[in-house]
Amino acid sequence: MARAVERLGLRACLTQSIMDCGVGLPPTWAQRSTDDCIKSQRELYDKYHNTADGRIRVWFGIRQIMNSTDRLLLETRGAARELKTGIHMHVAEIQYENQLIMDTRKVEHGTVTHLEKIEFLQKNLLAAHTVWVNNDEIAFLSRAEVKVSHCPAAAMRMLGFAPVKQMLDSGICVSLGTDGAPSNNRMSMVDEMYLASLINKGREVYSNGATDPTALPAEMVLKMATINGAKTVLWDEEIGSLEIGKKADMIVINPNSWPMIPLHDCISSLVYSMRTENIISVMCNGKWIMKEKKILNVDEAEVIAHANEASSKLLKRAGISITSRLNVI
Repeated sequence: MARAVERLGLRACLTQSIMDCGVGLPPTWAQRSTDDCIKSQRELYDKYHNTADGRIRVWFGIRQIMNSTDRLLLETRGAARELKTGIHMHVAEIQYENQLIMDTRKVEHGTVTHLEKIEFLQKNLLAAHTVWVNNDEIAFLSRAEVKVSHCPAAAMRMLGFAPVKQMLDSGICVSLGTDGAPSNNRMSMVDEMYLASLINKGREVYSNGATDPTALPAEMVLKMATINGAKTVLWDEEIGSLEIGKKADMIVINPNSWPMIPLHDCISSLVYSMRTENIISVMCNGKWIMKEKKILNVDEAEVIAHANEASSKLLKRAGISITSRLNVI
């Protein structure tokens, strides 16, 4: 991943998703001790942090509480604090997770309640998903200045409605994410903006029995996709907004095509109408990495060919046979 980020010219916070316990893990993962997990992450930090002209930062990563001992959580917290970096963790994704934590770690509600109890919550924690939280836990997150990554497509595919409006109202910095490809497929931040704007209005109907078209306005969604994104990765002093003194990270949008015409309100059009094909150029760190829809630093056709070849080999190794459900001429 670090090589790809460097070659493409992107900017990234990279984490290793670590686990030191849990049922059903592959043997190579299940054998890893807490010490191994901390050691490997420190090594990755030493090797890659602040490389690629400063475009790469290395964080610590907790997969989720069901695969983490309290010792792993607390030693990760300490190591990240020592190295002045962040922690990424999937938090309160599913109801089963909360129930398991209530049963095994003897807390009243679930993951966030337990993390509060062991003093794991802090302002350098980025909590992905954060779907199954109650009002007390929202207050815990707010007080600790925990950041939240809202992944609307993945949430609606398998997780549920996150209380995004309530988190924002409590002062929590919420940004947008995609989750991984198995949970999303499209991996498009443009799509996530559109989905976030609609899903959270729908949640208000479900929760309160009445529509509220202002529940998550376009201005807030755009903020979640830009400056809030920079804040959640602790990088807002350099990126996230176009202003003097910050890095030149930006996209160029052509609104003069069918998805965005007519253009009456720029912010509404960006959130409700824009498609990925409206983005024609991308700059990172002051250098063009895509210009007029052409990726500059790699051969896109070659990458796609390698991806197709690799995916076929993975299916064969896994013994997976996919039956065709469509007649193709």
